[in-house]
Amino acid sequence: MTERFCCMVMRINIDCNGCYRKVRRALLETQELVTHLIEMKQSKVSVCGKFKPQEIAIKIRKKTNRRVEILEIQEFSINNGQSHEEKPLMISSSWNLESNQNLFATCT
Repeated sequence: MTERFCCMVMRINIDCNGCYRKVRRALLETQELVTHLIEMKQSKVSVCGKFKPQEIAIKIRKKTNRRVEILEIQEFSINNGQSHEEKPLMISSSWNLESNQNLFATCT
C-alpha cells in the first residue's frame, strides 16, 4: 500500500502579527500536517504531511478567512513494508591517519 506525502507552497496575505498568529494557529490545529514554515515577508506558507492539497487549502481558508492561493504541490510516494538504506554521501577508503601525518610533517 502506498501513501502520498505532499509538500505544498501557498500564498496567503499576511499583513501583521495578528494575521501571522491566525495562520499559525490554523496550521497547528490541522492534524494532517507534519511540518510548516511561514515566510511573513514573502506571504508564503509551506506545509508538509499526508493530506489532499485542496482540502488543506479549504480548511485554512475557512479558519483564517484569508484568500489562499496554491503555488506549488510536490507529491512523494511512501512504500510501507519496504525499507531502503540511506547511502552515505561520500565514501573514502584511502583516508588514513598515517598518510595525513606525513603530509603535515612535510608542511611544517
